[in-house]
Amino acid sequence: MDIYIALAHHPVLNRVGGVVTTSVTNLDIHDLARISRTYDVRRYFVVTPIAEQRELVRRVVSHWVTGEGRTSNPDRSEAFSRVEEVPSLEATCEAIAAHHGQAPLVIGTSAKNERETVGYPVIRQRLLRDSGPALLVFGTGWGLTSDAISKCDLMLPPIDAIPARAGYNHLPVRAAVAIILDRLFGDI
Repeated sequence: MDIYIALAHHPVLNRVGGVVTTSVTNLDIHDLARISRTYDVRRYFVVTPIAEQRELVRRVVSHWVTGEGRTSNPDRSEAFSRVEEVPSLEATCEAIAAHHGQAPLVIGTSAKNERETVGYPVIRQRLLRDSGPALLVFGTGWGLTSDAISKCDLMLPPIDAIPARAGYNHLPVRAAVAIILDRLFGDI
């Protein structure tokens, strides 16, 4: 399957369970672009309904793809060519469907067990075997809203530490993306 990722800044939860829009960070744009290139993700969508944040993403990407950054660091330019800003998860799915002629298989991620999950080996085999697009959705803040999760076709299980270290599960999203992509596409 052709793999896409979305980093959702909305709709996500804050620490008390309210629905919010989180801030786009330069670090997430940079690191997830590089992670996406490393694992051959076709497109990395930064999802935010805030026009000013989408403009920030466009400016950062432009610097690396068509601006000075293109010549100063061609590897980074290649990674940034995979980044796209969109106003919603729906717009993400529409963009993928327009390219492929079919909707993507949407796979959600969460640090919490909120619904039935499908293990990494099963999803890995499906992604390697089947054709068409697949979208992995990652949430910022305290994770995707239950409404966003309900729109996912499948859910991956949370990343768990070994039992002796269990009880704390609040990874930076950049680390979670790297771990999950490696579990799905790394050389095992």
